[in-house]
Amino acid sequence: MTLRLETDRLILRPWRKEDRDVFAALNADPEVMQDLGGPLSRRASDAKLDRYRAAFEQHGFSRLAIEEKDGTFVGYAGVMPAAHDHPLAPHNQIGWRLVRSAWGKGYATEAARAALDDVFTRVGLDEVLAYTAIDNLRSQAVMQRLGLRRDPMLDFDILKGDVPWHGLVWVAEMRRRVTQV
Repeated sequence: MTLRLETDRLILRPWRKEDRDVFAALNADPEVMQDLGGPLSRRASDAKLDRYRAAFEQHGFSRLAIEEKDGTFVGYAGVMPAAHDHPLAPHNQIGWRLVRSAWGKGYATEAARAALDDVFTRVGLDEVLAYTAIDNLRSQAVMQRLGLRRDPMLDFDILKGDVPWHGLVWVAEMRRRVTQV
């Protein structure tokens, strides 16, 4: 299946094999990966990309590559099914990650809005969760701009490696639709 989501400034599309290098560079940036415990090795990055591609093949949605209209890779955004062992499973979760040069341009909000609209309309999901760390104010701001509802009753704790991590949870619901900025 071919999918192409287009916004005013961006194109979201499924991953291709040739995306491995730009994806690995994104995942190797210490500042970009700060909230996830640091950079990923090339092997871990490739495995993550393989999971995204497999999820798209299996479910028809996943994290999607984001490009500017000129084809420049700027990151990813999209909805993924949660791992079966996640404390809130089963659920679907929206996430995004951008190269540093794309920060502060509103791309995360624009891309996440397109991804949510897609899974609500094309896929038929009626709820998607978003979560982040308490100190990730950038992602929290995106969640607020998207009009997601904060739900502290769903907050959870997990271990990322040996490090405890507390997730703050927001909810996007089909009937609430993602708000326009």
